[in-house]
Amino acid sequence: MGIYLNPGNDLFFEAINSEIYIDKSLMIEITNKNLRTTGKHICVSRPRRFGKSMAANMLVAYYSRGCDSRELFRNLAVSETPDYEKHLNRYNVMRFDVRGFASKSSGGREMTEKLEKSLRRDLLKAYGEMDFTDDYSLDEIFGEIYAEEGIPFVFVIDEWDCVFRVFQHDTEGQNYYLDFLRDLLKEKEYVALDYATGIFPVKKYGEHSELNMYHEFSINDAAPYSSFMGFTEKETEELCDRYGLSFDEMKEWYNGYLVDDEPIYNPQSVVLACTRKIFSNYWTKTESFEALKVFIQADIDGLRQSVIKMIAGERVKVNAETFQNDMVTFSSADDVLTLLIHLGYLTYSKATEEAWIPNKEVQQEFINCIKDGGWEEVMNAIRKSDELLKATLNRDEDRVAEIIEEVHRQNTSVIAYNNELSLSVTLSLAYYSARKHYEIIREFPSGEGYADLVFIPRRGVNSPAIVAELKYNKTAEGAIAQIKQRKYTEKLKAISGEILLAGINYDEKTKKHKCRIETVLK
Repeated sequence: MGIYLNPGNDLFFEAINSEIYIDKSLMIEITNKNLRTTGKHICVSRPRRFGKSMAANMLVAYYSRGCDSRELFRNLAVSETPDYEKHLNRYNVMRFDVRGFASKSSGGREMTEKLEKSLRRDLLKAYGEMDFTDDYSLDEIFGEIYAEEGIPFVFVIDEWDCVFRVFQHDTEGQNYYLDFLRDLLKEKEYVALDYATGIFPVKKYGEHSELNMYHEFSINDAAPYSSFMGFTEKETEELCDRYGLSFDEMKEWYNGYLVDDEPIYNPQSVVLACTRKIFSNYWTKTESFEALKVFIQADIDGLRQSVIKMIAGERVKVNAETFQNDMVTFSSADDVLTLLIHLGYLTYSKATEEAWIPNKEVQQEFINCIKDGGWEEVMNAIRKSDELLKATLNRDEDRVAEIIEEVHRQNTSVIAYNNELSLSVTLSLAYYSARKHYEIIREFPSGEGYADLVFIPRRGVNSPAIVAELKYNKTAEGAIAQIKQRKYTEKLKAISGEILLAGINYDEKTKKHKCRIETVLK
């Protein structure tokens, strides 16, 4: 047993014996099916603190000949699968964390040379009797060992993409590292499984990818690894029951990541909320918000407009196919937004090709980033939002119209005066702080159609529901009439005793907004 060769199961032992451990061992059933097949090269990428290292440690504990892990897996779900015994502790495992080598290096080439030297040293310690000379390349050493023993290798590479995040502009060093991985892993008989994990999918460079043998599973395209990308809704709800926490509040804080249509929760934040009994910004505290600020301040066409829409609670269309899987090659706003998806600041629906801010925890990070640097109009709207909600609940129609008009006017450069959709974005931004008390839903299906905006009180909030209908070059009174005629309050009667009807109209000629508010009792 060495540092990198067959390192044992101590790290997975620590995970299982932690206060909170969620069984993700069925992931092994998927990797077992890919052993020694054309699907043996697997890259699973997801944001930091989403369980990448735990998964890597689990694979090491299961496959490594350097330990006996039968007792560790005895009560886990994988022990009931057909091939469990067949592969348990039967392979030579080479496990390395690229991050450790990057932290001790000044560039990609130096990092790769340190990595290669360390792997070679571990192999020579274990197989010194085979008398390898200095001119043997690393892949030749692996090949000779496999030919002698007949036991293939499982490679587990953690933080494989670290070189692109630490040495962002070292293109030569990055290519040197990619060539090293290609020579080590591609089309090698001694490789039974090659499992790489990181934040980004495999890097594309030149006319083709040197690592095109990888089957990629990212946070925005993960099947069949979707349920292993974080905590599922069922797992999170069970933790809330065990620790006596509100599941609704847990959802508000940490839900919102959609992975192949499956809701996924941030594992680190859920664990800390359970053990500390406090909901807070745990995940975002692990890295300075300056990292996010650099990207959303980028001067790329359409990016600022997309960010404002998402802060307002909207979703934006994103073409995620052009992203070059690094932190410097941006040719469009789509590339920046795709980067933020991989980093975990946004979530993404593959079905609709839309991105949005997933939850309250991450939402606050965006607000921290726009408190200066040319976002004054947006911040003014957010600061006014408490007053706007108060005016709405007090049925102060004139003041509601004044505030909405001010927000619309100040943000006209990105929220155009052109249709009801732009007015909807304005209202979502203007009512920003209402999210503390309400779940705000746009295009809410009820009665005989879809209400433009519906505010549903959160559990424990003693405030009326609100149905808002928006009009462009018509009348606020007509908006109220439409709410009644199409019975938009129908679905709300079961959850709210009092309902406010808000009709809001924007007149293109006068640039004025009008508001009418009525009360409906259950």
